[in-house]
Amino acid sequence: MDKFKGATFGDRRDTSADAKKAALEKLKAKMAESAATFEEREAKRLEIAKARDARAAERKAIKGREEAERQAQLKAEQERLAAEAAEAARLAEIERIAEADRLIALEAEQKAARDARYAARKDRQKKR
Repeated sequence: MDKFKGATFGDRRDTSADAKKAALEKLKAKMAESAATFEEREAKRLEIAKARDARAAERKAIKGREEAERQAQLKAEQERLAAEAAEAARLAEIERIAEADRLIALEAEQKAARDARYAARKDRQKKR
């Protein structure tokens, strides 16, 4: 029998090692590219995060100013309503006093009319 003319074990082992070395070199090259792009992506991501934080801080500041303005408007409205209520109470008190004066004047007028009728009746009785 003739010897097998194919690759020997040593040849196969060397070929496998060469393939592994080539794959490792290819991976190292890809990782170097990946590291560079990773740094770029990381820098972009940090810029985006800083911009997002700045926008959030700006929105928070705007919201704080709007809340302060709303509180000031609410306070002014409450003061206006309190002043209107005080004015309404003052006018109601004036009206109550005026009504009491009218009642006193009406009672005095009625008493004067009653006294006049009484005096007239007395005069009629005296003339008889």
